[in-house]
Amino acid sequence: MSGTRSDWNLELQSWLSPFLEKLGHKARRRMCPLYVAGLIGPGDRKSIQPMAERLAPGNYDQMHHFIADGVWNAGPLEAELLVQADRLVGGSDAVLVIDDTALPKKGDRSVGVAAQYASALGKTANCQTLVSLTLARAEVPVMVGLRLFLPDSWTGDQARLKRAGVPADYREVRSKPEVALAEIDRVIAAGVRFGCVLADAGYGLSAPFRQGLTARGLTWAVGIPGRQKVYPADVKLIFPIAGRGRPRQRHIPDILSTPAEKMLASAIWRSISWRQGTKGALKARFAAVRVRVADGPPQRIGNKGQQHLPGEDVWLIGERRTSGETKYYLANLPPDTKLRGLAAIVKARWICEQAHQQVKEELGLDHFEGRSWQGLHRHALMTMIAYAFLQHRRLAQAERGKKNQRATTSTEPARRP
Repeated sequence: MSGTRSDWNLELQSWLSPFLEKLGHKARRRMCPLYVAGLIGPGDRKSIQPMAERLAPGNYDQMHHFIADGVWNAGPLEAELLVQADRLVGGSDAVLVIDDTALPKKGDRSVGVAAQYASALGKTANCQTLVSLTLARAEVPVMVGLRLFLPDSWTGDQARLKRAGVPADYREVRSKPEVALAEIDRVIAAGVRFGCVLADAGYGLSAPFRQGLTARGLTWAVGIPGRQKVYPADVKLIFPIAGRGRPRQRHIPDILSTPAEKMLASAIWRSISWRQGTKGALKARFAAVRVRVADGPPQRIGNKGQQHLPGEDVWLIGERRTSGETKYYLANLPPDTKLRGLAAIVKARWICEQAHQQVKEELGLDHFEGRSWQGLHRHALMTMIAYAFLQHRRLAQAERGKKNQRATTSTEPARRP
């Protein structure tokens, strides 16, 4: 971060003004900038006690009360974060990336902690899982949503939920895709501008999630497992000829569905570079065909048992990485989209991983030591506000650099060719 600490603290206070207006009480308006500054500033631990010792000696109780116990509604601050994120990176060329991030935890009393798969660790571990939403444009991400996923071991124990302060609206069983759709509705209601929703296979394999995005009129591109069944785009629904008895009353497809990996096995694969990395152009081989996803209503087909009928007409995209790994995606982008454009959009999801890493390593997302639902979500909200402020500074500095470059160019004397 450039500039002295006092420089960015003054800028932070100014930038936080619309957030502070929504906090009301003067004690909360004083604690919020201190907490955000503690997350941004130096220090190995970004939990309440060490931040209070560094920034507000003698005010630990007030800072703890602000995050863990204070009676204030986080909703207006969440809404203001969406406004600021849209101002920074919103637009028709922005993407909204759905993912989740794991916070390793010991014990079993912190809200949502259970043995569950942690994608960041690549294994099952004792952790909390937060469904995340990241708005990004031109490779600049701003995190706009972190909502705790509650495993079955929690939703099946009402006393445990009550003890952790989980609001009544969040106590029912909800899958990660269902949590994500609810968060997307919140983002849409706030008027945030984006062009495409991206998600990995953990969400893309859910037919209700994909169908929910389409029902909301959204453009999307999601990862899927290679075993996902699809039909050729020209599949037809026919009435089967009855060998005996009454004529058949239900349509069936004229061809059986096939796994995505088999559908692309004979496709034409092309080498495509989608962006420049630190070590040069990032390349892989891609192929794409139009298909209809086998996620329609189930229907018995002869001796094949129940089969899902053809659903939405979409792109099936394959990516063969230099490591030898093959990934598969579905996208409802227009039929005339070029392969390069398809490759660029499915690879744009990486930006959320960068954001997750930064909010953990630099802002202490995973340093919170409380156990309650309210405390965890308020801490997560403060880390997102801190991250948005840093992106605001980054974009402002980049804009100043452009203006200085233009000014220097315009004042240079003319030279002979």
